[in-house]
Amino acid sequence: MTDLRAAVAAGALGSEESYRELLQAIVECARAIFGAKASSIFLHDEETDELVFEAVAGEGSGDLLGVRFPSSRGVAGWVLVTRQPLVIEELEQDPRFAREVAESTGYVPKGLMAVPLLHDENTLGVLEVLDRTQQAAFSLAEMELLGLFANEAAIALDLLQRAREARAVLQEEGAEASALARLSERLAKAEPEKREAAERLINAIDELLS
Repeated sequence: MTDLRAAVAAGALGSEESYRELLQAIVECARAIFGAKASSIFLHDEETDELVFEAVAGEGSGDLLGVRFPSSRGVAGWVLVTRQPLVIEELEQDPRFAREVAESTGYVPKGLMAVPLLHDENTLGVLEVLDRTQQAAFSLAEMELLGLFANEAAIALDLLQRAREARAVLQEEGAEASALARLSERLAKAEPEKREAAERLINAIDELLS
């Protein structure tokens, strides 16, 4: 019951789609701002140690969602492990570039910018911007702007994971979970005063059952 109460209090259920839409908006905005051919957000799946395409804009946007590859491969894997941003203007000359991974996605970029998605000291994934318009050398201002996109993406990715974890908990609990799922959806839309009152009721029930 404690895990269920936590899921309900978080108001996460029923929100997964909205968080995915937010991630999609971030990559579309990043692609437009940098004049890039594509932009993508990868989630690090800790259970399988893989990077998963969670949002894609531009090249490959119709086919890559959900595609996975080992987190140890390529530039994205390097950024994930080192937790360092990276700008590469000529990928073919960089030993970290895994061409076979790029070819498997159907698009082989010439250059990219990549930044880790950090939240509460955890590395949740990677944001990449591919083949930006190269009118001039990459600047500090552009790196700061990329960092702002990364901050927003990290928050959205964390919320997406929480929503999925909450849904998984409720699915495991059967009928009881179904009722709490409906309650959670109502809580997410409720006014703050009503939400607090409902959470106090859930706490009281939890203490009684314990």
